[in-house]
Amino acid sequence: MTRHPIKAALLGATLLAGAGTAVAMAQDQGGLFDTSQLPVIKGKVAQYDLTPRGDVDGLILDDGTEVHTRPDLGLDLVAAVRPGESVTIHGLKARSLKLVQALSVTGDASGRTVGDDGEPAGRPPRPGPGPHGRDGSPIEAQGVVKMALHGPRGDLNGVLLQDGTMIHLPPDQAAGLSDMLAPGKTILARGDGLKSGLGTVIGARAIGPDAQHLTTIAGPPPRHGIGGPADAPPPPPPPPNGPA
Repeated sequence: MTRHPIKAALLGATLLAGAGTAVAMAQDQGGLFDTSQLPVIKGKVAQYDLTPRGDVDGLILDDGTEVHTRPDLGLDLVAAVRPGESVTIHGLKARSLKLVQALSVTGDASGRTVGDDGEPAGRPPRPGPGPHGRDGSPIEAQGVVKMALHGPRGDLNGVLLQDGTMIHLPPDQAAGLSDMLAPGKTILARGDGLKSGLGTVIGARAIGPDAQHLTTIAGPPPRHGIGGPADAPPPPPPPPNGPA
Protein backbone atom coordinates (compact mmCIF):
# COMPACT_ATOMS: atom_id res chain seq x y z
CA MET A 1 0.00 0.00 0.00
CA THR A 2 2.99 2.32 0.29
CA ARG A 3 3.55 2.37 -3.45
CA HIS A 4 0.92 4.96 -4.31
CA PRO A 5 2.19 7.98 -2.25
CA ILE A 6 5.78 7.22 -3.26
CA LYS A 7 4.87 7.05 -6.95
CA ALA A 8 2.85 10.24 -6.71
CA ALA A 9 5.71 12.10 -5.02
CA LEU A 10 8.24 11.01 -7.64
CA LEU A 11 5.97 11.81 -10.59
CA GLY A 12 5.15 15.24 -9.19
CA ALA A 13 8.71 16.25 -8.33
CA THR A 14 11.16 18.26 -10.37
CA LEU A 15 14.52 19.77 -9.47
CA LEU A 16 13.16 23.25 -9.99
CA ALA A 17 10.08 22.82 -7.79
CA GLY A 18 9.51 20.11 -5.28
CA ALA A 19 12.63 18.00 -5.77
CA GLY A 20 13.26 18.03 -2.05
CA THR A 21 10.08 16.03 -1.44
CA ALA A 22 11.04 13.22 -3.81
CA VAL A 23 14.61 13.11 -2.53
CA ALA A 24 13.36 12.89 1.05
CA MET A 25 11.07 10.02 0.10
CA ALA A 26 13.94 8.13 -1.52
CA GLN A 27 16.15 8.75 1.51
CA ASP A 28 13.52 7.94 4.14
CA GLN A 29 14.27 5.36 6.81
CA GLY A 30 17.97 4.94 6.00
CA GLY A 31 17.61 4.00 2.35
CA LEU A 32 14.57 1.75 2.74
CA PHE A 33 13.35 2.53 -0.77
CA ASP A 34 15.02 1.17 -3.89
CA THR A 35 16.57 4.05 -5.86
CA SER A 36 16.91 1.79 -8.93
CA GLN A 37 13.23 2.57 -9.59
CA LEU A 38 14.17 6.18 -10.35
CA PRO A 39 14.91 7.35 -13.91
CA VAL A 40 18.25 6.13 -15.32
CA ILE A 41 20.77 8.52 -16.86
CA LYS A 42 23.87 7.19 -18.58
CA GLY A 43 26.86 9.17 -19.81
CA LYS A 44 30.59 9.74 -19.75
CA VAL A 45 32.24 11.92 -17.11
CA ALA A 46 34.01 15.02 -18.42
CA GLN A 47 35.13 16.29 -15.00
CA TYR A 48 34.19 16.54 -11.35
CA ASP A 49 31.83 19.28 -10.24
CA LEU A 50 33.53 21.29 -7.47
CA THR A 51 32.18 23.56 -4.77
CA PRO A 52 33.95 26.89 -4.19
CA ARG A 53 35.79 25.11 -1.34
CA GLY A 54 37.19 22.54 -3.77
CA ASP A 55 35.00 19.66 -2.58
CA VAL A 56 33.49 17.30 -5.14
CA ASP A 57 29.70 17.58 -5.09
CA GLY A 58 28.88 15.96 -8.40
CA LEU A 59 29.89 15.37 -11.99
CA ILE A 60 29.75 17.14 -15.32
CA LEU A 61 29.08 14.75 -18.18
CA ASP A 62 30.53 15.21 -21.64
CA ASP A 63 27.11 16.19 -23.03
CA GLY A 64 26.95 19.11 -20.56
CA THR A 65 24.67 17.45 -18.00
CA GLU A 66 25.29 18.60 -14.42
CA VAL A 67 24.94 15.81 -11.87
CA HIS A 68 24.60 16.90 -8.24
CA THR A 69 25.36 14.72 -5.22
CA ARG A 70 25.84 15.49 -1.53
CA PRO A 71 29.25 17.16 -0.94
CA ASP A 72 30.11 14.78 1.90
CA LEU A 73 29.99 11.91 -0.61
CA GLY A 74 32.73 13.47 -2.72
CA LEU A 75 35.55 11.14 -1.66
CA ASP A 76 33.39 8.11 -2.36
CA LEU A 77 32.48 9.53 -5.76
CA VAL A 78 36.14 10.08 -6.68
CA ALA A 79 36.89 6.48 -5.68
CA ALA A 80 34.02 5.15 -7.81
CA VAL A 81 34.48 7.05 -11.06
CA ARG A 82 37.10 9.06 -12.90
CA PRO A 83 36.88 11.56 -15.77
CA GLY A 84 36.64 9.75 -19.07
CA GLU A 85 34.71 6.82 -17.59
CA SER A 86 31.05 5.94 -18.12
CA VAL A 87 28.51 6.16 -15.31
CA THR A 88 24.99 4.99 -14.60
CA ILE A 89 22.93 7.40 -12.51
CA HIS A 90 19.58 7.03 -10.81
CA GLY A 91 17.97 10.34 -9.94
CA LEU A 92 15.61 13.14 -10.88
CA LYS A 93 15.99 15.17 -14.06
CA ALA A 94 15.07 18.83 -14.38
CA ARG A 95 12.46 19.66 -16.98
CA SER A 96 14.17 22.57 -18.73
CA LEU A 97 17.85 22.16 -17.79
CA LYS A 98 20.43 19.42 -18.31
CA LEU A 99 20.52 18.92 -14.56
CA VAL A 100 20.19 15.79 -12.43
CA GLN A 101 19.86 15.31 -8.67
CA ALA A 102 21.49 11.91 -8.21
CA LEU A 103 20.38 9.40 -5.59
CA SER A 104 22.97 6.86 -6.78
CA VAL A 105 25.98 6.95 -9.09
CA THR A 106 27.66 3.79 -10.36
CA GLY A 107 31.03 3.78 -12.07
CA ASP A 108 30.62 1.36 -14.96
CA ALA A 109 34.35 0.52 -14.96
CA SER A 110 34.76 0.09 -11.20
CA GLY A 111 31.33 -1.36 -10.49
CA ARG A 112 31.19 0.79 -7.34
CA THR A 113 28.00 2.60 -6.41
CA VAL A 114 27.77 5.78 -4.37
CA GLY A 115 24.29 6.02 -2.89
CA ASP A 116 22.60 8.87 -1.05
CA ASP A 117 20.71 7.06 1.70
CA GLY A 118 20.13 10.18 3.76
CA GLU A 119 22.84 9.33 6.29
CA PRO A 120 25.88 11.67 6.56
CA ALA A 121 29.14 10.09 5.47
CA GLY A 122 30.65 11.03 8.86
CA ARG A 123 33.62 12.94 7.51
CA PRO A 124 34.38 16.43 8.85
CA PRO A 125 34.25 19.15 6.20
CA ARG A 126 37.60 19.87 4.61
CA PRO A 127 38.91 23.42 5.21
CA GLY A 128 38.45 25.68 2.23
CA PRO A 129 41.13 27.72 0.51
CA GLY A 130 42.71 30.70 2.22
CA PRO A 131 41.79 34.30 1.34
CA HIS A 132 44.06 34.26 -1.72
CA GLY A 133 44.11 30.60 -2.64
CA ARG A 134 46.33 27.75 -1.53
CA ASP A 135 49.63 29.31 -2.72
CA GLY A 136 49.07 32.65 -0.97
CA SER A 137 48.57 34.69 -4.14
CA PRO A 138 45.34 35.92 -5.75
CA ILE A 139 43.89 33.51 -8.28
CA GLU A 140 42.76 34.79 -11.66
CA ALA A 141 41.26 33.01 -14.63
CA GLN A 142 40.38 34.23 -18.08
CA GLY A 143 38.76 32.29 -20.87
CA VAL A 144 35.72 31.48 -22.94
CA VAL A 145 32.55 30.31 -21.20
CA LYS A 146 31.75 26.71 -22.13
CA MET A 147 28.54 26.35 -20.14
CA ALA A 148 26.55 27.81 -17.28
CA LEU A 149 26.58 26.16 -13.85
CA HIS A 150 23.55 25.75 -11.60
CA GLY A 151 22.68 24.84 -8.05
CA PRO A 152 20.47 21.81 -7.35
CA ARG A 153 17.40 24.06 -7.51
CA GLY A 154 18.34 25.25 -10.98
CA ASP A 155 19.62 28.69 -9.99
CA LEU A 156 22.51 30.07 -12.06
CA ASN A 157 25.59 30.15 -9.82
CA GLY A 158 28.62 30.25 -12.11
CA VAL A 159 30.25 29.08 -15.30
CA LEU A 160 32.62 26.46 -16.64
CA LEU A 161 35.37 27.76 -18.90
CA GLN A 162 36.66 25.92 -21.96
CA ASP A 163 39.85 24.98 -20.07
CA GLY A 164 37.82 23.30 -17.30
CA THR A 165 38.06 26.08 -14.70
CA MET A 166 34.92 26.51 -12.64
CA ILE A 167 33.89 29.98 -11.47
CA HIS A 168 31.22 30.38 -8.78
CA LEU A 169 29.35 33.44 -7.55
CA PRO A 170 26.20 34.02 -5.49
CA PRO A 171 23.04 33.10 -7.41
CA ASP A 172 21.38 36.49 -6.85
CA GLN A 173 24.32 38.27 -8.47
CA ALA A 174 24.84 35.64 -11.15
CA ALA A 175 21.26 36.22 -12.31
CA GLY A 176 22.02 39.90 -12.91
CA LEU A 177 25.13 39.02 -14.93
CA SER A 178 23.56 36.27 -17.03
CA ASP A 179 24.37 37.99 -20.35
CA MET A 180 28.05 38.23 -19.41
CA LEU A 181 28.07 34.58 -18.31
CA ALA A 182 26.51 33.22 -21.49
CA PRO A 183 28.34 30.44 -23.38
CA GLY A 184 30.80 31.84 -25.90
CA LYS A 185 31.52 35.00 -23.92
CA THR A 186 35.09 35.76 -22.78
CA ILE A 187 35.36 36.61 -19.09
CA LEU A 188 38.00 37.29 -16.48
CA ALA A 189 37.48 36.38 -12.83
CA ARG A 190 39.49 37.06 -9.68
CA GLY A 191 38.88 35.67 -6.24
CA ASP A 192 39.52 32.92 -3.72
CA GLY A 193 40.60 29.82 -5.57
CA LEU A 194 41.87 26.30 -5.32
CA LYS A 195 43.89 24.21 -7.76
CA SER A 196 44.19 20.47 -7.24
CA GLY A 197 44.26 17.21 -9.11
CA LEU A 198 40.47 17.32 -9.07
CA GLY A 199 40.31 20.61 -10.96
CA THR A 200 40.45 24.38 -10.58
CA VAL A 201 37.70 26.42 -8.96
CA ILE A 202 37.34 30.11 -8.11
CA GLY A 203 34.89 31.86 -5.80
CA ALA A 204 34.68 35.13 -7.72
CA ARG A 205 35.22 38.45 -5.96
CA ALA A 206 35.34 40.37 -9.24
CA ILE A 207 34.28 39.36 -12.74
CA GLY A 208 34.01 41.01 -16.12
CA PRO A 209 34.85 40.80 -19.82
CA ASP A 210 38.37 42.09 -19.12
CA ALA A 211 40.53 43.63 -16.40
CA GLN A 212 39.28 47.15 -17.19
CA HIS A 213 35.60 46.28 -16.79
CA LEU A 214 35.27 44.22 -13.63
CA THR A 215 32.14 43.99 -11.49
CA THR A 216 32.73 43.54 -7.78
CA ILE A 217 30.95 40.54 -6.30
CA ALA A 218 29.52 41.17 -2.84
CA GLY A 219 29.34 38.35 -0.34
CA PRO A 220 30.73 34.83 -0.47
CA PRO A 221 29.76 32.31 -3.16
CA PRO A 222 27.53 29.42 -2.08
CA ARG A 223 29.46 26.73 -0.19
CA HIS A 224 27.77 23.83 -1.92
CA GLY A 225 26.26 25.43 -4.99
CA ILE A 226 23.09 26.42 -3.14
CA GLY A 227 22.17 29.99 -2.30
CA GLY A 228 20.09 31.06 0.66
CA PRO A 229 20.03 30.78 4.44
CA ALA A 230 21.78 27.39 4.47
CA ASP A 231 24.88 29.13 3.18
CA ALA A 232 24.91 31.91 5.74
CA PRO A 233 27.85 31.89 8.17
CA PRO A 234 27.21 30.03 11.42
CA PRO A 235 26.21 32.08 14.48
CA PRO A 236 28.98 33.03 16.92
CA PRO A 237 29.60 30.57 19.78
CA PRO A 238 27.96 31.37 23.13
CA PRO A 239 30.04 32.96 25.91
CA PRO A 240 32.15 30.50 27.95
CA ASN A 241 29.76 30.73 30.90
CA GLY A 242 26.59 30.52 28.86
CA PRO A 243 24.05 33.27 28.10
CA ALA A 244 24.08 36.30 30.35
